[in-house]
Amino acid sequence: MEFTISPLGDQAILLEFGGSVFLEAERKIRTVTSVLDVQKPAWLVEYIPSYTSVTILYTVQGLSKEHLPYDAVCLEVQRLFHLIEPYELQDRRTIRIPVLYGGESGPDLTAVAELNGLTEEDVIDIHTSGIYTVQMLGFAPGFPFLAGMSPRIAAPRRSNPRLQIPPRSVGIAGGQTGIYPIETPGGWQLIGKTPMELFLPEETPPSLLRSGDQLTFFSITTEQYEQYREGNV
Repeated sequence: MEFTISPLGDQAILLEFGGSVFLEAERKIRTVTSVLDVQKPAWLVEYIPSYTSVTILYTVQGLSKEHLPYDAVCLEVQRLFHLIEPYELQDRRTIRIPVLYGGESGPDLTAVAELNGLTEEDVIDIHTSGIYTVQMLGFAPGFPFLAGMSPRIAAPRRSNPRLQIPPRSVGIAGGQTGIYPIETPGGWQLIGKTPMELFLPEETPPSLLRSGDQLTFFSITTEQYEQYREGNV
């Protein structure tokens, strides 16, 4: 497997992968994170996957004293990954996400529709017909950046970001869609809201989703939304 290694501070390295953001890089990143999960080197503190790279945080404990810490980690990483072929992505989880579209739950649905010359129903149909891939989690705890959205409903970020976005809001920014797990400022165009909790701080892991998951959305009514929130669905 080909990658480049560079230092990131005094106890972290950055692995960068070539290839397409949506295909080859994802296969390499999932391979690296799977190996780190299984091998769990003594020097590993944490890893952070992104679109085309993995940041690895390490501790000097457990490293060979024959080399400087950075050099030792580089040697360990090369030993672990250079001869490994990227895994085929056959073990994805597929998760269905219910969404209450429009109204107070999706105040920007009309704007997204008008921008693209569509009706609100068209936007909902297109958004729910896609199969999305979680490319990375970031920005806020459990926030999924999702690839696979149709360009027919693409929309730029708001020129005036909101100071408060309700938790579980579903939004669009450029050619991506995503879900705000917690209340936070943000500039994405909000088209709906899911009753499902994505950030689960009392559980391990604390996120419902993980990189590589596939998502589909489906539309629900206000009554169904309340039933989901009450745990009756």
